[in-house]
Amino acid sequence: MSELVQTNLVLGIDAGNTKTIALIADAAGQVLGWGRSGSSNIYVRPARALAALKTAVERARNSAGLTNAPLSALTLSAAGADWPEDFEELNARLQVWNWAARSAVVNDAVGALRAGSLHGTGVTVVCGTSAGIAARTAGEVWHSSYWQEPEGADELATKALRAVYRADLGIDPPTALTAPVLAHFGCPDVEALLHSFTRRGRSPSSRLGKLARVLLDGAEGGDAVSLDIVQKHGASLGDYALAAARKVGLDGEYLLTTSGGVMRHKSPILREALLSRVREHHPHVRWQASHHEPVFGALLLALETAGVTVDEAVFRRLEQTCPDEALFST
Repeated sequence: MSELVQTNLVLGIDAGNTKTIALIADAAGQVLGWGRSGSSNIYVRPARALAALKTAVERARNSAGLTNAPLSALTLSAAGADWPEDFEELNARLQVWNWAARSAVVNDAVGALRAGSLHGTGVTVVCGTSAGIAARTAGEVWHSSYWQEPEGADELATKALRAVYRADLGIDPPTALTAPVLAHFGCPDVEALLHSFTRRGRSPSSRLGKLARVLLDGAEGGDAVSLDIVQKHGASLGDYALAAARKVGLDGEYLLTTSGGVMRHKSPILREALLSRVREHHPHVRWQASHHEPVFGALLLALETAGVTVDEAVFRRLEQTCPDEALFST
């Protein structure tokens, strides 16, 4: 493939806390190559994060059969792109690597927002291992970053553990969470559970965030304690979604999208609490689940940076040619 053709291609990268995905597409929206590597949050082991970025892009280039000539444009949607110095650091790296003639860096919540719909405007609430919120209009964009207080699965799991501990002490009401939480961690009783999380020499639990599913199952099953935790958390996410809307001047009717593993749980309770809080102030807000991975949004932003008008034909072609879910599973 000649260098002339390569300059008509774009690169979208999603640099996340658990994985990094790179996609290469042409101006018509045809995905030609993809690559995956590990975590690339520059706040966590920066050298490893930058190496993961390079690996994912190299694999995407190899998958597409490309040389090292620059592409037309790229967008890096990155966890860890929070403050001005973060953008400066990542933009400087992109200049050195010379992957594209034009490049842009956005926070990963912004990439998720762009992935959520054809036009990529409105508000998005991402709730996975952690949480992030972004809002975008034709002229303004804002992401919650370190403003974000209600988080994702890890925080929900911590709240579930706290409820089990307090119930065992008789401070709070009994909860149906106790038995499934003990089973989740393989502990015979609540004292053993507490000991496993606080003893000297303990290793971090790889199963903590997965406890959020147990909590959401409990809420769906009618456990009052679980229901209270989930509804309050959803309402708090709604408060921050409203704050994001205010930051870019959105009110009245706009699109609210949700994504992330927690939001994809079969129970609608968290989402309904979020929407209920938002609609207290903006009753005409429309909701839809985002059906696309954040890297899809990075690719759309890269196309726009390259001057491509993302119409429905381009959007649908990207959908049709994106890799299957196996690339994105964690």
